[in-house]
Amino acid sequence: MGDIRQSLLPRDVLSAAKELLYHLDIYICNLVQSGRQPPQVDSKTLELVEEFILHAPKDRNTPARRMSALQELQLLEIMCSCFQEQSRDAVRQLMFAALFNLQGNQADESRMALLGKLVSMAIAVGRVPILECAATWLQRTHRVYCVRLAQVLVDDYCSMVPGSVPTLQNIHSASPRFCCQFITAVTTLYDFTSEELTPPLELLQMIVSWIQDDPHLVLITFLNSPISGSQPITSLDVTPLGGLVRWCIKAPLVYRRDKKQALTNGSSENEPEVGPLFSALHLSVLQVLMLLPNILNEKGLFGRLALLQMESLAALTSDLSRLLDQADKHTHTSSADTLALSQLALDRLAQALQVAMASGALLCSREDLRAICSRLPHNNLLQLVLFGPVMYYNNIHTSPLAYSPHAAHSPIAPLPALPTHRAHTPHAPLAPHPSSHPQYPAQPFMTGMPFPFRPSH
Repeated sequence: MGDIRQSLLPRDVLSAAKELLYHLDIYICNLVQSGRQPPQVDSKTLELVEEFILHAPKDRNTPARRMSALQELQLLEIMCSCFQEQSRDAVRQLMFAALFNLQGNQADESRMALLGKLVSMAIAVGRVPILECAATWLQRTHRVYCVRLAQVLVDDYCSMVPGSVPTLQNIHSASPRFCCQFITAVTTLYDFTSEELTPPLELLQMIVSWIQDDPHLVLITFLNSPISGSQPITSLDVTPLGGLVRWCIKAPLVYRRDKKQALTNGSSENEPEVGPLFSALHLSVLQVLMLLPNILNEKGLFGRLALLQMESLAALTSDLSRLLDQADKHTHTSSADTLALSQLALDRLAQALQVAMASGALLCSREDLRAICSRLPHNNLLQLVLFGPVMYYNNIHTSPLAYSPHAAHSPIAPLPALPTHRAHTPHAPLAPHPSSHPQYPAQPFMTGMPFPFRPSH
């Protein structure tokens, strides 16, 4: 394609970009049809992309070509149409890679800027092929750039344009694969290290509703991708489970800290309560972990692939220890509240560790866990996990594993509801102690959940 440069130079910036996209589509179609494995776009073509689409100057003596805002919008519409009209996924993926795979040069900033605008537009107008290509890009790109793309989308749909959250929420049905990668990216971005890195309420509500409606969503990348023995350390995790666990455990202490800072700065106390959201998210994460034994067994990966990494858990327990130390400094003002929130965070850590180990998502010994939890304060449940027996949930029945990236998956059946108790009348005289309590029936026992022991009656 290097010989078309001279024909592109006299054209205006939009016309040249459109013409190059047309030739790029033909070139990649021929490349795929040739059967060359793996198909690879040559460097001359990538240079044309940088010069006429990304507008990076070819050399210092050549002035950079610039588009007006209207021309840039028209280019984005042309690109959306180009990907929508191309029916072959292999061609689309290779074309997307030619446009947006990072090359380690000065054009990468232009790539990221154009990519953010293109994906944002694809979400707005429902261009699924672009979202599918972006999902692949998120799997293969350094996490630093993945979180930059996630930040652009969160800013566009949760901050800049009021009322646009429902548009972003539609990606769950439009492209579950992209939705899964988006969750992984935002849980990596928002690590609760500062108020700015705490997820917006709208984003939190959206993610909780996604996972409650479709718990398999967080496993889509894992289920539909060939998994090698080890993921590149620079890429996003293969599932968002690690980030979601971090959110649930750190949330009680982080939101208390941020609320105190807001009150100190004179902000309104009428902030929405996020506690129930994180409780629901924590339950959903545990339910997803319970799906893993059969999935890992069917893939032949049980005991061989850890979806939760010890390094991440060590960093989490270190952060948790620091947050607990900070909370202890304020015990003179609200000791009961601080203790309750601290124990809630530790309870969630213990629950996540136990279920993750039992389901095969976490591969480590009790000694390893005791080492990374050694600086944490006492918690009864955590002590049981660190020193008690492990039950491996290999006999839990889960649904079949043939998940299409475009199909909506059946949600996990909800837990049995506890019976509603009749309200007590204040100061009513106590009735004689009966032999049984029919008004308080026992909590239903879940037959799919094995326990190491049951109390004797």
